Amino acid sequence: MPDDETQTQTLNRGGAARTPAGPPPPQLSGAAEAPAPWLLRLIAVGLVLAALNLRPAITSLGALLEEVREGLHMSGSVAGVLTSVPPLCFAVFGVMAPRLARRFGAGAVVCAGMAAIAAGLVIRPYIGSTAGFLAASALALMGIAVSNILMPVIVKRWFPDRVGTMTGLYSMALALGTALAAAVTVPLTGAMGGNWQSGLAVWAGLAALAVLPWIVLVRDRTPAPGQTAPARSAAPSVSVSGRAAGASGQAFASGPAEAPALRITRSRTAWGLACFFGLQATAAYITMGWMPQIFRDAGVSAGTAGVLLAVTMAMGVPLAFVIPRVAARLKQQGPIVVVLGLCGLIGYGGLYLAPAAGAWAWALLLGVANCAFPLALTMIGMRTRTGAGVVRLSAFAQSTGYLLSIPGPLLVGVLYQHSGGWGLPIALMAGLMIPQMVAGVLAGRDRTIEDEC
Repeated sequence: MPDDETQTQTLNRGGAARTPAGPPPPQLSGAAEAPAPWLLRLIAVGLVLAALNLRPAITSLGALLEEVREGLHMSGSVAGVLTSVPPLCFAVFGVMAPRLARRFGAGAVVCAGMAAIAAGLVIRPYIGSTAGFLAASALALMGIAVSNILMPVIVKRWFPDRVGTMTGLYSMALALGTALAAAVTVPLTGAMGGNWQSGLAVWAGLAALAVLPWIVLVRDRTPAPGQTAPARSAAPSVSVSGRAAGASGQAFASGPAEAPALRITRSRTAWGLACFFGLQATAAYITMGWMPQIFRDAGVSAGTAGVLLAVTMAMGVPLAFVIPRVAARLKQQGPIVVVLGLCGLIGYGGLYLAPAAGAWAWALLLGVANCAFPLALTMIGMRTRTGAGVVRLSAFAQSTGYLLSIPGPLLVGVLYQHSGGWGLPIALMAGLMIPQMVAGVLAGRDRTIEDEC
């Protein structure tokens, strides 16, 4: 939707009638014709805080993986299982997000997701067993999974005229949280007496803070795009100019009969986007889980290895804001996909040939390659014409993609343990960049899933 940035939203006073029993949703209370400015600002703050919490559970663990392995007596293969838990949880629990949003409201689900992240992060370091650590990690990752799926939905629902800007904002916050956890977890652990449990648990505080803005939306039952309003909620009529009219207007008017009409598994674009999402997720979780260990095995100190991972993740802070805006102005996103993929190939090549000597350069290049994530999120919005399409494509692409990414981190752990070095794992990482570019070019073609389903 390249022209979303120029569109404006208005609400019709002659919308659908409300039932007397149901209180008006917060954004429509009073005589206002549009969501109150304070509410939109609060939602924007909530999006940023939620995005900050979508990766620290993973990158903080990557920075301390060696200490956690020793503390819980994990083998390399078990550690590989641990690094595969995030995409597994994202695939399994992400499927639940649209149904939960229909039942409880998207804001309530994100609020519960932040609470689950906080609970999981504070429990897992102190549970004392590998199985318990995995279970508590799964609780936190469940919260991340549903929030991952609903971020594009919330942006489309509350900011239909600023999709590119808001996608860039929360993508930038996500990258910032990822880099922050990678950079400061080791120093924080040292400041707290070298206790790795405290170094991991400290991130629960950030998740607890993120709960607060979403409390306001817990009782909001206004449907997200593509969802039907519950019986006690208002279903306002929305009029939006340009392309947003088709998306937002159909989203709020959608009834149960419309949902089955979109058979997303028939769309080649949807499958291309799911494969692209899965392959970039594979690269991202291998990087977050194993890159510090690669540098440490090459002779780099633990603190520097954590900073190198932070540099990789920090590249997403400016690029996550720039790439969605550039992509939204192009009819086809294939050229961006290819540039990111080539950066990844060069970075992995350097990591294979001179991991310590060129460490900073490889970290920068892999950071650029990892910006395929905000590009994938942007294409989710651009490959649809309706709000219903956004919900279905977001859930399908992310859940299927995370499912496809599960074997990657696990296979890296197995190869590392049985080969005794990083040659084969790095060759695997580099090889996966080729199908990622192919799938990304396919997903980036100028078409929508509604035309294919």
